[in-house]
Amino acid sequence: MEAVLPVEVEIPSMRVLAESKLKEAEWVKQCYEQLNFIDEKRLTALCHGQCYQQRMARTFNKKGRPREFSPGDLVLRKVLHIAPDSRGKFAYKYDGPFIIQEVFDGEAIILNDMDGNDDALPVNADALKKYYP
Repeated sequence: MEAVLPVEVEIPSMRVLAESKLKEAEWVKQCYEQLNFIDEKRLTALCHGQCYQQRMARTFNKKGRPREFSPGDLVLRKVLHIAPDSRGKFAYKYDGPFIIQEVFDGEAIILNDMDGNDDALPVNADALKKYYP
């Protein structure tokens, strides 16, 4: 007597079917039924995956706070790279303050210096935080 995995009992494999001594017509019928259930199992797995993604997104979005910027707000810009002559962990983490000139969809923002000089490149809103003097 051989050991049989629980999975093989639920979804019969060739070995389990051969040992149970089914007739060939019954064996073909069971294989055909298993093939018919494949689409249903795929749809079930897809639904579970989508539900999981929605739950994870809901949980993630609960913690996020919407940040809205408008033209004229004062902001600090995060320093994204550290220069080789920096002071290590004592270097400044933010530049600024800057004045917001224009806000675009997709969280792109164009900044001005306090002197009024334009920054040529738009900045992502993730790299900004409001400045309260």
